[in-house]
Amino acid sequence: MDLIPYQSLVVSCQALEDEPLYGTHHMVAMARAAIMGNASGIRANGIDDVSAIKKELETTVIGLNKKHYSNSDVFITPTLEDAIKIYEAGADIVAIDATNRARPDNLTIQETIKKLNELNIPVMADISTYEEGLNAYKYGSDYVSTTLSGYTSYSKQTDEPDIELVKHLAKQLPIPVVAEGRIRTPKQALDALKAGAHFVIVGSAITRPQEITNSFTEYLEENIKEV
Repeated sequence: MDLIPYQSLVVSCQALEDEPLYGTHHMVAMARAAIMGNASGIRANGIDDVSAIKKELETTVIGLNKKHYSNSDVFITPTLEDAIKIYEAGADIVAIDATNRARPDNLTIQETIKKLNELNIPVMADISTYEEGLNAYKYGSDYVSTTLSGYTSYSKQTDEPDIELVKHLAKQLPIPVVAEGRIRTPKQALDALKAGAHFVIVGSAITRPQEITNSFTEYLEENIKEV
């Protein structure tokens, strides 16, 4: 399976409800801008955004469905039903939380991936540790992504991309390993590709102008005395 070209860039176009660019029309425009910048695909959240981007643009869409349930910490496409719905909305690949945490529908991650395989739905497993990556491959995932490294209490906590995790997984797995999470510069993206990532996914550093602006203002405030 090679829906995304080797050693390329995918842009994550997502916005939270309290952000200025929240809304499907904004995300379609952001996705269009990313494709104009030669991105090889788009990662998008929610049925409306996935459906609209897929209809408007000829590109591969990695879809997810962020939902919060009271009985689980899992929120990236947390249930089998959520995964099926995002695929039916037009996603070419469905990204799911593939950590060891309990899921709100009481299915194990192994059971969830198995059922998606039976439906011929391509699965991207968002994992946080090496062991979770190995398990996701064993269970039948088509892609393994380092998306959640640093975002579970038991995974490596760092402000930098987890390049070591990418490297270790890429050496062991015969399926594409994807680098995602805290990739803020072109050099970090290149480092991830050199470590063996099939492709990299970059979000906030490209698609959240408030965070990009803040990185400038913080740097200036911290260093203005040196000018």
